Amino acid sequence: MRVIAGSARGRRLQPVPGDGTRPITDRAKEALFSILAREVPGAWVLDLFAGTGGVGIEALSRGAEGCDFVDLAPEAIRTIQANLSATGLAGEDARVMRRDAFQLLSRPPEMPYHLIYVAPPQYKGLWLRALLALDAEPGWLAEDGVIVTQIHPREEQPVALEHFEERDRRDYGSVRLIFYRPRPDSVAPDGDAAVREADGVPDGQAAPRPQAPRR
Repeated sequence: MRVIAGSARGRRLQPVPGDGTRPITDRAKEALFSILAREVPGAWVLDLFAGTGGVGIEALSRGAEGCDFVDLAPEAIRTIQANLSATGLAGEDARVMRRDAFQLLSRPPEMPYHLIYVAPPQYKGLWLRALLALDAEPGWLAEDGVIVTQIHPREEQPVALEHFEERDRRDYGSVRLIFYRPRPDSVAPDGDAAVREADGVPDGQAAPRPQAPRR
């Protein structure tokens, strides 16, 4: 595993000991960031079930404003911290949190994220549970943001979402990436127009990307 592009290009990433994580393949990661190339610079990223931290680290290397890494396993937390140090990307805008992802998602966020990456352990239905938790608290995702789930094709199940809809999917061997974005009818609810006007944003245009609170 390595960083594909950006300031840490070519740096090797340590794997998490054991077989409890499923790091994204370099091929799938390269394709993912090619698809999202214009959206990553300046973005805030939430890397759920972060494992090695490979996705969030790739985003930081390519110019993301910051990333919150979330995992419950102590081995994963140590691996993420080591990989951030090895790539020179450790800092206050790369926060590593040992948290239960579902407890985290059960409450409103302190800020919306532009990219939320969901890649939990396989064959436990956790990706679907996380997606439903995000749908129950849609404020986790910025109105111009994207949720990406990483699953094995055999894991897929039908899902009915109120606030998000599937916009794309790509298969790379045993890795399936599914892209969800806000439904058009769920963006800019009543009250947002006043906020946009106060911020000097013309109606019909996206508001500026939110600034995360200082850590």
